[in-house]
Amino acid sequence: MVRMNARQTIGWNLKRLRVGKGLSQERLALETGIDRSYVGRVERGTENVTVITLEAFASVLNVHVSALFDPVDPEASPPKPLPSGRKRKQG
Repeated sequence: MVRMNARQTIGWNLKRLRVGKGLSQERLALETGIDRSYVGRVERGTENVTVITLEAFASVLNVHVSALFDPVDPEASPPKPLPSGRKRKQG
């Protein structure tokens, strides 16, 4: 069993929640006022993120900040990425 550190746990949960809401990294970055490449580094668990940044992510994702610290099941598969490309117009 590989144990995740806090940065990896936050990154895993951020991606899981973001993908679950159907948001791209770019859209999350835009809505939080945070650089997209920074969002990617947080999701990869390579950034030490501040409480203010965690609050911004949680606000846009409409979750309590504690959701970013939820324990990760070591058997869980990583969240699948969103389909690439632009969404097709409805109608």
